[in-house]
Amino acid sequence: MNNRPSQTISTLIWRSVVQAIILAVLAGFLMSIVYGLLYHYKEKRQHIQQLATMLTTSASTADGADIVAEQVRFLLESEPSIRSILFYSTPKPIDEVNQSRDDWKNALFADTVSFNYPVTSDDIGDDSALDTLNSSQQLSTTLSNGEQESSASSEANKNSALVGYINLTLDVNTLRSHWFRSNILLWLITTILTVLWVLYILRKLKWPIRDIEALKEVCHIVVKNPELEQLPVIPQLFEFQELVQIKQTLAVLFDRLQKVQQDYEALAIFEQQLHNKDVSLDVQLHNFQSMITHELKTSLNAIVGGLQLLDYDTLNREQKDAVEIISDGSDKLVSSLDHIIQLNLIQKGQMSINCIAFNPLQLIADLLAEYEPIARQKRLELISRIHHIDYGLEGDAEKIKQILSILLSNAIKFTPVGQVTITSQLTHFDKSNRWQISVKDTGIGIDSTHIDDIFNPFFQVDSSQTRQYEGSGVGLPVVKQMAQLMGATIEVDSTLGSGTQFMLTISMTNKQQSRQQHLLAGLTIIYYYYHEVGFLAKELERLGATVIYRQHEALVIEEMSIRQVNMVMFAEDIFPSKAESLAKRIRQFESEHRALLVYWYPPHRAKQLDSFEHGLKAAGVDYCYSATYKDKALSDLLKRWLVWT
Repeated sequence: MNNRPSQTISTLIWRSVVQAIILAVLAGFLMSIVYGLLYHYKEKRQHIQQLATMLTTSASTADGADIVAEQVRFLLESEPSIRSILFYSTPKPIDEVNQSRDDWKNALFADTVSFNYPVTSDDIGDDSALDTLNSSQQLSTTLSNGEQESSASSEANKNSALVGYINLTLDVNTLRSHWFRSNILLWLITTILTVLWVLYILRKLKWPIRDIEALKEVCHIVVKNPELEQLPVIPQLFEFQELVQIKQTLAVLFDRLQKVQQDYEALAIFEQQLHNKDVSLDVQLHNFQSMITHELKTSLNAIVGGLQLLDYDTLNREQKDAVEIISDGSDKLVSSLDHIIQLNLIQKGQMSINCIAFNPLQLIADLLAEYEPIARQKRLELISRIHHIDYGLEGDAEKIKQILSILLSNAIKFTPVGQVTITSQLTHFDKSNRWQISVKDTGIGIDSTHIDDIFNPFFQVDSSQTRQYEGSGVGLPVVKQMAQLMGATIEVDSTLGSGTQFMLTISMTNKQQSRQQHLLAGLTIIYYYYHEVGFLAKELERLGATVIYRQHEALVIEEMSIRQVNMVMFAEDIFPSKAESLAKRIRQFESEHRALLVYWYPPHRAKQLDSFEHGLKAAGVDYCYSATYKDKALSDLLKRWLVWT
């Protein structure tokens, strides 16, 4: 992972430019020193060669001793860079080294450099020449006296006799110091000009950097103000193409963002309007259903009462048939209306669970006794298969019997020939009992594409007016809603043309668990859910709390205006935005009593808690908790919250 701190573009530009200038200045000074010193050294070497030529020419004559002595004296006085001039006689030539190859080394690193030049003569003999040059050597040694000494040499002709060599020693340190002193003023002027040029370059660099800083400030304002409706003005002193494009791009993106924000707000308003309209329509639908069922039920009661007042014995055969037809029709209509009323009560959360002790064998026996004549009339075989002994359970026996009654009635109705089998299995656990009851028939079956639709209210597989099987389509929805209300599950397995099997699974409390039913006694809790009643609500009921189920915000507010509510719980399938909206309405509605608001979120959404917890608590939700607690732990948690509140 890269842990290097971030840096700005302006800082990078400044550093890069300063580093480049420093490197260029150093390289320029170094190159000027090396090149200037090398050039000066070459000039001095050529000058030494000219002086040596003059000395060798003077020394090659017969009377050149005095001339050479004067020349040596003059050179030593006028050329401080010449350390010494010597002559040594030898008849043998020496190997000369090409000094020009090492000019750069000598100019930069050497202390002294010696040059040897041959002395030849055609006019004097060896002895006289040697005496003359020896006297000149003595003179040069006397004149140098430990100071700088010099000698001269000249190139001898190829046919001349070699007399000896003149050696000139150049003091390179003195040469370098004289060169530095002579060029220091030039360097000073160059340095001043370089600094001025650098300052000019840095001043020009401030132009784009200033624009970049302005662009950065605008970006900072946009980031820190998410509700910003208009992009601030971006000042640009110099129209750099890249920065102009960035500025235009930022403006375009900001405009697009504003447009998306406006579209989102419009969509949110439209969604809220739809939600309010749906709530209003649902309330009107519930009111309409209540009114219609009440009016129809009142009229049917009058019809049924009138039929019961008839003296059946005084009627003739035709009248009796008519009365039976009317009675059958009224019974079917009463049954359909009862189902619609029950479905309406469940959806409005006005149906509760009444747990009593009952015998499952007796319940099944009563059902068989009720439906066996109907099955026999259709020449169907009604079979019961019980896989447990006589045992007492605790639950809402009335609703269980109604669910099984609807399933048996449908099985007999949709089975032309064959049999209907009811199977009962009981499994015991440490804290609960599981009762599975299946109703299986050999009827017409259900197409797999309609399995999920049969539990929708008023759904008909064959919706035509000439359908063979009558029914209002509210029986199975009542079964589904009642099963959910009791915390039970209903499963369907069907094959078209072969039959259908409904499996009802109910978790029943045992005696140990029933002792915990009073832990939350006296608490009134509104359970606000979206689609299905979860496990937590059933646990609350088992712990003795009075749970009121509501699916719409308006119904929650209406319920809180009727009675004092201790808690409002938001189910796991409620989105945080919906919970936040309802919490705000509840807190605005409350005046004297304050209810405890708890939002239960599913365990898989725990990682997203930080994204919605702050908004929920700001809206008035007291606690956000994962829906994982059961039994005693749940009651302890709720009581602790109530104490803290």
